[in-house]
Amino acid sequence: MGRGRAKAKQTKVARQLKYSTPNTDFESLQRELSGSNDSDDRRDPVDEWTDEDEWRRA
Repeated sequence: MGRGRAKAKQTKVARQLKYSTPNTDFESLQRELSGSNDSDDRRDPVDEWTDEDEWRRA
């Protein structure tokens, strides 16, 4: 008992996802798929963790 509201909400969310038409930025998608690295502010994924671990070595 009590599953009715949860199921109704899940159904509502599923319908919204199924029938919604989100705005797609095709230029951004093209840049991502082509692998072009135009922005210099992006960090190397390996370097993301090095700053965080520096405090442990001190």
